[in-house]
Amino acid sequence: MTRTTDIRTLAARHRDGAFVLDVREPGEYVRGHVPGAVLAPLSRVTTVLGSIPKDRPVHVICASGNRSRAVTDLLNGLGYDAVSVDGGTSAWIAAGLPVVTGTVAA
Repeated sequence: MTRTTDIRTLAARHRDGAFVLDVREPGEYVRGHVPGAVLAPLSRVTTVLGSIPKDRPVHVICASGNRSRAVTDLLNGLGYDAVSVDGGTSAWIAAGLPVVTGTVAA
């Protein structure tokens, strides 16, 4: 069973410096993402495993929660402490939380 968290919990953890992994495609990411989120599209996530921390929780986010569940399961199977964000970036935006747009190095 996939471990999940809600937007309120992510927002609180984000204020404390949580690691957020955005598994959407680059075009989705530049249209709006959680500040500080690291981009690692689902199709390429295994190529960036070395840059994902194993010493703290990884909050995996996508548009709505489907792709993030798959990546969360993968990461947990590889020994990471990962949780999928229910509702994804759509819920983050709907909650009125800050969003970064444009091309951002990831």
